[in-house]
Amino acid sequence: MKNAIPCERFLRTFAAMFNRLQQKWKVSGLQLTLILCTFAIGGSLTGIVAKKIMPLLGIDKGGLWVIIYIILLTLIWPMAVLLISIPFGQFRFFTRYLKKMGRRIGIGRQAADSVHRIAIFASGRGSNAEKIISRFNNAGQNGPTVALVVTNNPSAGIITLARQSGIPVLVVEKDKFAGGYVKELKEAGITFIVLAGFLWKIPVALISAFPRRIINIHPALLPAHGGQGMYGKHVHQAVIDQKEKESGITIHYVDEQYDHGAIIFQAICPVEETDTPGTLAARVQQLEHLHYPAIIASLLKNH
Repeated sequence: MKNAIPCERFLRTFAAMFNRLQQKWKVSGLQLTLILCTFAIGGSLTGIVAKKIMPLLGIDKGGLWVIIYIILLTLIWPMAVLLISIPFGQFRFFTRYLKKMGRRIGIGRQAADSVHRIAIFASGRGSNAEKIISRFNNAGQNGPTVALVVTNNPSAGIITLARQSGIPVLVVEKDKFAGGYVKELKEAGITFIVLAGFLWKIPVALISAFPRRIINIHPALLPAHGGQGMYGKHVHQAVIDQKEKESGITIHYVDEQYDHGAIIFQAICPVEETDTPGTLAARVQQLEHLHYPAIIASLLKNH
């Protein structure tokens, strides 16, 4: 009976830690169990391999031996956990985990950012696109770049902007859009998609090909005033009609529903009693231009 209370405390502590890790990594209980097993077995394998290698180096035990041993553990551990993660089905998790660890200590940060090639989807003149292109395509910058502009409107103003900036344009057709033009995007090396006033619903095929790599900006504070047909002046008129005191922008991930994906960022501006859709749009657009490029840059550092 004396051991019952310490055992219960241990179980409660373990359960709390387990739940915190689930929330932090956003995984199921089963997946977290597999991840923890991978950590444990990978760590054991790391120690075994390092101890096998040390005698081959012919170094006497002492300060230098300890330093070399620690270096070996550091080098072997990532390879060990990746190897063990394969039979446990957690290879994708650990590749992301190791990349994030590397970026935190400054390893491969520039290389990770530089591989990103952004596609901007837009249907209109592209005022947000202009700010994004200006942020990422300045001469001499070694980070992500806007590599493609996609539009459903052959006369959209963004086409002129793209050509002036030397960016290829892909004009998509309605009857082919269900397939998401995934092949064309992959061939262009696209790694991240930004919607900037694109009026068509994004198909499931495209969402599946770019999971959590498609974002949108909405000119209101979701979940209010979103959904099919809620764009441009229609959104601002709805905000005014509802006598809202505040409006703003919502940047969110794209899923299978209009204006529904997980919210990444919101910024707020006041709605004045004298506002028209035009005056409110101008105020909201200032927030778009200020925040959208910065949020994109922040997200790319973690992808």
